[in-house]
Amino acid sequence: MTDRKQKLRILFAIVGLLTFLIIWGLIFGVRLKGLLYEPLITPEQWCQVQPCLTFNLFGISITLVQPTSSLIVYFLGFQTLIIGIILSFNRKKQTAHFWWGIALTLWGIGALFAGTSYQAFSYEIKCAGNSFCFWTSWYEIIYLILSVGSVDAMFIAQLYSRVNIKNRKPFLIYIICHFLIYITIILSGAFISVKFLISFELMVLFLSPNIGFFLVWSIWRYYLKRNRMERNLIIIWISLIFIIGIYFLYYLLGITEILWDGEIWFSENDVLHIGLIIWMFYIYITVKNHVMDLTIKSSKKA
Repeated sequence: MTDRKQKLRILFAIVGLLTFLIIWGLIFGVRLKGLLYEPLITPEQWCQVQPCLTFNLFGISITLVQPTSSLIVYFLGFQTLIIGIILSFNRKKQTAHFWWGIALTLWGIGALFAGTSYQAFSYEIKCAGNSFCFWTSWYEIIYLILSVGSVDAMFIAQLYSRVNIKNRKPFLIYIICHFLIYITIILSGAFISVKFLISFELMVLFLSPNIGFFLVWSIWRYYLKRNRMERNLIIIWISLIFIIGIYFLYYLLGITEILWDGEIWFSENDVLHIGLIIWMFYIYITVKNHVMDLTIKSSKKA
């Protein structure tokens, strides 16, 4: 179990990380303004290629980009954040639940940052007042970092359900190094303005070995244990791979552009986010009903 003091230390660490990232962005985020789209996109063109809604709020003109898609990603963000908080502070007081909760809390916060910059307020953040629209923003850097932190927290959660306390140290060292290496890569990429180092694609590549390991680990554990927790975790990792695969297939086939030409505003991001909404709910059901710390699970001979 994770006692109250340990939980508070972890929560303070998360707040500290967010504070550090925000301060770093305020100091060095301006360097991202040197990264532009290729070919260049003007603010006028931004809303010619995607749906926008302009309205006045207290006398200020605000342009909302991809309104329906923004609603979907914000729903995902708040849903995941709420589930994360529920799992972190439920009454079962299991460390595995707590770390699953931390993972989903980080994912939820990241989704809110992503929805703000990639979609809802992308015009205001990247285009307004500029000759050409910026390729990225510091909101997106924070989203990428929190996403990697989320998956690493999922790794820790699985340790508490599967690995004896004496054998956890090498895994924990790997997880810490994995996260620190990614932060170093992405902050360096943002500082020297290298697109690939701060791209969604690199994040997926960086996380792929972990997700692949989770799947293989779950299959092996299910072969040995034949319990519902391992079966459901197999479903979780296979479904995540499937959702990401559908996202890239939808993108590569250019289905978004075809639908948008017919004024059907449904993009590859909507496919990803709707899939993740269902995925997050399944994680909640699995963790709530089937995931237990190793010591508790062993005592009950699950």
